[in-house]
Amino acid sequence: SSRGRDVFGLRCLPDVGECVLQRAVMVRKKLTAKEGRGWLSGTLFCTHFRVAFVPECVLLIQDNADPVLLGDHDVALASIEKVVVVGPNRTKVVTPNSSLKFTPEELLLYCRDLRVVCFLFDRLTPDAQVLEVLLRFEAQAKASDSVGRQEMKQFLSNRRREAHMNWFESAADWEQELDRCGATGWRVSSVNDRFEMSTSLPRFVVVPQKVLDTELKKSFAHFNEGRIPRWCWRHPWGSDLLRMASFQNNIYHEKDDIRNLEMILFGCQSSLCVVVELGDELPSPTDIQLAHGRLRALCLGDISTSVSVPDDKWLSTLESTRWLEYIRSCLKKAAEVACLLRGGHLTVALQEAEDRDMSCVVSSLVQVMCDPHCRTQYGFQGLVQKEWVMAGHRFHSRMNYHRDNDKEEAPVFLLFLDCVWQLLSQFPSHFQLTGDFLLALHDSIQLPLFTSFMANCQRERCKRSQNLGQLYTPVNGWRDVLHPDSPSDPSDPPLPSVWDWALQYSKHRRDRFTQPVLPVARLQPLLNGNLNTNPDTRRLLDSITGSVFLFSHGTFSCPANLLPWRSGGGGGSSGVYKKSHRRVASSESVPGLERLLKAWNLTEYPKGLDIRPSPPGQPDPHQPLIPLLMGPCMGLWRECYVRGALHAQV
Repeated sequence: SSRGRDVFGLRCLPDVGECVLQRAVMVRKKLTAKEGRGWLSGTLFCTHFRVAFVPECVLLIQDNADPVLLGDHDVALASIEKVVVVGPNRTKVVTPNSSLKFTPEELLLYCRDLRVVCFLFDRLTPDAQVLEVLLRFEAQAKASDSVGRQEMKQFLSNRRREAHMNWFESAADWEQELDRCGATGWRVSSVNDRFEMSTSLPRFVVVPQKVLDTELKKSFAHFNEGRIPRWCWRHPWGSDLLRMASFQNNIYHEKDDIRNLEMILFGCQSSLCVVVELGDELPSPTDIQLAHGRLRALCLGDISTSVSVPDDKWLSTLESTRWLEYIRSCLKKAAEVACLLRGGHLTVALQEAEDRDMSCVVSSLVQVMCDPHCRTQYGFQGLVQKEWVMAGHRFHSRMNYHRDNDKEEAPVFLLFLDCVWQLLSQFPSHFQLTGDFLLALHDSIQLPLFTSFMANCQRERCKRSQNLGQLYTPVNGWRDVLHPDSPSDPSDPPLPSVWDWALQYSKHRRDRFTQPVLPVARLQPLLNGNLNTNPDTRRLLDSITGSVFLFSHGTFSCPANLLPWRSGGGGGSSGVYKKSHRRVASSESVPGLERLLKAWNLTEYPKGLDIRPSPPGQPDPHQPLIPLLMGPCMGLWRECYVRGALHAQV
């Protein structure tokens, strides 16, 4: 085996040059409630990569039976945020320049993933070992650059990829998703193959079949960062979900440009498009960062400070963090979009200024609510690949791994995971994935070892992997990846994906990632959305062709400037729409859609909606999971946020 076991029972990683820097014997680790509480005796180690604790009663298991990188009692140095020591009458935060004038009795490791790992030194533990191991912890934690160690990257680059999930890296992957959703009338375009149209979009985008690539190229300039409307998912009853950035203003709209923009925006639904504005009702990245910081301060219970929240004010303080409020707003918006899609026969386009934060949240939540496949482990992993990794969410900037970009830091993805946990807690029987899986994903994003999170878009990810397509000549001094099957540069091997769970978790823990769930029969898709499922929507579609509505703050409107080329002020745009769209959207038709949303809030199913019969005793798996959003129904993810609190470990 590549892992050798030394005399104290720690198995190092010789392939990456890991060795023990310091160790302390006769140490006890405080166990959390999930671990059974109490104390566990063993030996504490510090290596170049991790803090490891080996219990005295460690089982004699095979060398390859545990995780490659981290054991159940290990903490990666890169995930340690603060080291605190506790003496007889004082506490102290340890820094590389610290000079301890007392012998610590207790060691606390505050981690980025909200864990607090507590160790107690025995009276018989040599003082020299205690002091030396503490200094090693802090020095290595500050100097550690896990992904910068060439041996570590080379070791991790030889991992096998998960074959059961969709990676959305090739045209075939997107074709597979189109086929799974029954989305006819769409095609996979490679117009952005070299990232020339948009640097933040993936190489492949899904667009209407009737739009040629030569026409599509002209549309990128009309949207921020070139993030054009593109297909994400089709509801089994025929509606399509799209994502796009805000429109670029002050651009002259040629007659052909307008026709192409209309075809892209409406997709396969020629009658109705609803633009859902996300900017005004959802929190900004700055709001999310502030709320998460307040939540951390409340839940961690930092022993190194004298500030604490009394028990009788804990819940009110939790509410004042606004974290649950932001979760509620995201779930509400996603539920509204899910209800619109359930009506059938329309296109719903999510619009955000840059289309890289809250658009990822809402589009993913809609699919989790509506698509049983996205509630399985492999389906959820593919969803994250599609709507986050490939869609250009700025993981590297938002997580701020190197602590050098505080202005961009915002845990948007962690907010999404909490939203999914809320759905899981209210609809546990509808999910194959479990809370253990969500917790593992929450913790993994804090560790800068995975290519999934170490870049802001596919272009950056490809640039860092230093792959070179055989048919492409380097431009501007750097080498672009154009073909994922091309050989990689051995001098900079790629990092593994976060979905390689065996790197971090034992088989016993991985087995808890899923639970039994009833199989879902695939619903036959409606070709081109030909079935009208709501009388109000049918009347709206039949009376107004090419209508576009704005959905914001729970209401529909038809602002004149919703589409810049229809506002009449864009050069050649005014005459076109007076001719081809003589009828403007009538406000009398808008309440039909509003009643559709209100019906979901008042009854189990919308009034007038043609619900297909379900087998006896089985709910319709394609009904969206609409959560209850009242205060008592929104819970705190205790397994994540208070697992490290000292008062919760006592």
